[in-house]
Amino acid sequence: MPEAGGAFQEKIGPGRMVLVVGPSGAGKDTLMSALQLKLAERTEVLFARRAITRRADPNAEDHATLTREEFDRLVERGETALSWEAHGLGYVIPKTYDDHIKAGSTVIANGSRRVLAHASEKYQTAVVLLITAPVEVLAERLAARGRESRDDIEQRLRRADLEPQDVPNLYRIENTGTVEQGVAAMIRALDL
Repeated sequence: MPEAGGAFQEKIGPGRMVLVVGPSGAGKDTLMSALQLKLAERTEVLFARRAITRRADPNAEDHATLTREEFDRLVERGETALSWEAHGLGYVIPKTYDDHIKAGSTVIANGSRRVLAHASEKYQTAVVLLITAPVEVLAERLAARGRESRDDIEQRLRRADLEPQDVPNLYRIENTGTVEQGVAAMIRALDL
């Protein structure tokens, strides 16, 4: 619960907030979808449905849509579990997931490196699954999307900060094998 000034009185638990992060092309969405199918029978594990200030796209992540004004109002009132801005969009993990964490559940959410420190301050147990791959693999995957040249992508990735620093409970998962191998690594990291 935030105090004036944004500090937290008491960390939320005993459940866990798990944030899945990583660079574009790492395969976060693929692994999260497969993990969700694998854990479908586990009622104590929930996958957060984010709200984003963009229209729904059937070819992208299933998310709720909100306006910029709604996003600003939720953030200003502290009515989010977590929120951040990236690429000109606002992202919200709805506050209702805090109640599940208070009840002892594990909430798994597609997150952002921008919110890791805040999550660590807010939750008794905040876990980060960093899904990544070598720069060359990321570049190849992104080039297959056809939006940029492979050289442009490789240069951008080499300049990018792909490894969060000083983040507690961070598990690095190299996603260069099969989807099943990636999911197994996530399950091991989370001890599920």
